Amino acid sequence: MNVVDSSGWLEYFAGGANADFFAPAIQDAERLVVPTITIYEVYKRLLLYGNDVRPTWNISLLLHAHVIAVDAYPAVAAVENSLQFRLSLADSIILTTTNLYRATLWTQDAHFAAIPGVEYIPKHKP
Repeated sequence: MNVVDSSGWLEYFAGGANADFFAPAIQDAERLVVPTITIYEVYKRLLLYGNDVRPTWNISLLLHAHVIAVDAYPAVAAVENSLQFRLSLADSIILTTTNLYRATLWTQDAHFAAIPGVEYIPKHKP
């Protein structure tokens, strides 16, 4: 199973320098898990900054995967991940969902780089 961090989805949609790194995980919808917080983050960013992309069409790609909502147990586990790895609310939920589904997290966010179970590529600086 795979989880793609919000930064990976945005990189993929923008056709950025790291898009090919995320493509295999994103295109394998059968093995793709999407936390609902990722849908929120990606859709918000696409609406705010994505004037030349189709936000609704792009979000439909996320919805074709296994969408996972947060209930009580993941919420509590996310607090522990947040404190242990000093992560934001969204990032701790994404990491917790990754762990609960024994998935691999694909990201270009450096704060995930040293965490086990993460496939990390540095963000390309223009």
